[in-house]
Amino acid sequence: MPDQNENIILQVGVKVLLKNPEGKYLLLRRNPKKYPEVGPKWDIVGGRINPGTELMENLKREVREETRLTLDGQPRLVAAQDILKVPGRHVVRLTYVGGIDGRPDLDGDESMEYGWFTAEEIKAMDAAALDSFFKELVDNRIIDFT
Repeated sequence: MPDQNENIILQVGVKVLLKNPEGKYLLLRRNPKKYPEVGPKWDIVGGRINPGTELMENLKREVREETRLTLDGQPRLVAAQDILKVPGRHVVRLTYVGGIDGRPDLDGDESMEYGWFTAEEIKAMDAAALDSFFKELVDNRIIDFT
């Protein structure tokens, strides 16, 4: 008897919470035209990996593509999440914390705007404003804002 999960597409995503030298964190407001299922919520930088390419190369690529900035140093892996909200797809999301310096330059396709937020401001955001998977990490204190 065939396994009902054998036709599920597995994807891996990498995300990174970026902290600047002033101690604030970068969030991007997603473009609802590109992400209608999410809407204009604040989220961290990231996206799906290209198979056959190392995780760090993918993470650095996503940072460059979305912000035109270069990731500083070696980011730290803080979480792995299962995302099962789309039928037929299983996404494993790996979330990192890393450093960044400079001013983002957005292309407007993926994100409408960016903002630098304190840890307290991020913790105070409600579910209507913040990506649900990032909010889960914040609310469960998996993200350490130190």
